[in-house]
Amino acid sequence: MQRDAGNRRVVRASEIDRLRGDRGSRISARNHFRGIVTEVKVDGVMAQVEMVVSDPVRLVAVVTRDAVEELGLKNGMTATAIVKATNVMVEG
Repeated sequence: MQRDAGNRRVVRASEIDRLRGDRGSRISARNHFRGIVTEVKVDGVMAQVEMVVSDPVRLVAVVTRDAVEELGLKNGMTATAIVKATNVMVEG
């Protein structure tokens, strides 16, 4: 098995597909937003990722630094945000 620069094990996507069998990729979340990454801010172990999912709709997610690095998130790339939340509260 291979390891990356951070000493994490690296598994080929084809091996993951093989182990999944016929199931493929399934997820219970219904809210998928395809968009363009417009900003990635990394601070310590956390990161903030901003995307434009439809002009002028902006989506901001706080994720781990590891997730940003593993996904290779960079400004200008296409990505999909998948949202499944039981509560969202915003008060102005």
